[in-house]
Amino acid sequence: MKKIIILIPVFNDWKSFQKLIEEINKNIIDFEDIIFECLVVNDASTIDRPTLIKPTHINSLEILNMKKNKGHARCNAFGIRYIFKNKEFDNLILMDGDGEDRPVEIKSLVNSIKNDPKKSVVAKRIQRSEGAFFQMLYQVHKLITYIFTGKKINFGNYSILTKEDVEKLHTKNSLWSSFSGTVKKNLKNLNEINSIRGLRYFGPSQMSFLKLIIHSFSIIAVFKYQVFLRSSLMVILIANLNMYLGSTSILLQLLIVIFNLLIFTISLRENKNDLINSHENLRNKEVIKQ
Repeated sequence: MKKIIILIPVFNDWKSFQKLIEEINKNIIDFEDIIFECLVVNDASTIDRPTLIKPTHINSLEILNMKKNKGHARCNAFGIRYIFKNKEFDNLILMDGDGEDRPVEIKSLVNSIKNDPKKSVVAKRIQRSEGAFFQMLYQVHKLITYIFTGKKINFGNYSILTKEDVEKLHTKNSLWSSFSGTVKKNLKNLNEINSIRGLRYFGPSQMSFLKLIIHSFSIIAVFKYQVFLRSSLMVILIANLNMYLGSTSILLQLLIVIFNLLIFTISLRENKNDLINSHENLRNKEVIKQ
């Protein structure tokens, strides 16, 4: 039988995780030919975890407790490396623990990879549930990403990966900063399912405006050399249009230079040593039994 591991980072939001694991259990019941396991990376939560019960259709529920809080992206990076090095599996599903990655779409992810087993599948966001301001920022992010990198990145963490693709990703230093950017750069053949971004099960979003900016720039920073090349061409073009643009030309060139400096600063988050040694942040592991 095939084995699929579901990787879920959690920081404090155990109430949402409890509901999520129940919903996952309901949506994998029809896959009798697949063994599902769940691996949770506890990102040094500061509140006590409630008593968890392993759902019926999840074969194993394991919690990896981290010593220091590292953030969502780095928990995913650590989890990917840990699973590749320590687990037997055929596919890996990544999803958030707050309900925004809808468990009902697991069926589409699994069916897609069953139909084409050699290609990983990402959940393409065709509809979001956030307010108008956030959605506007998301569209601006996609536009800037496309202008400076030439890449359309319309997916987040929610995906199902082949073991071969997990092997490709688990040593990439950019994984320490951005999963979606790393996937787009290193996996050339991907399948997609249409995905609707769900609502959080409980409480407000933990994503501040600053974190959103860093998240956006982290994706773009994966392609920093393309950004530099395209920016150089833009600066040359704007300089040649100086007689038409006047002082606006100087302002645009200055903004492009500042943008590049920010991107290269954010790219310093891509620390290969921290990725390779991320296992040193593991405090202990627990197996949750029924």
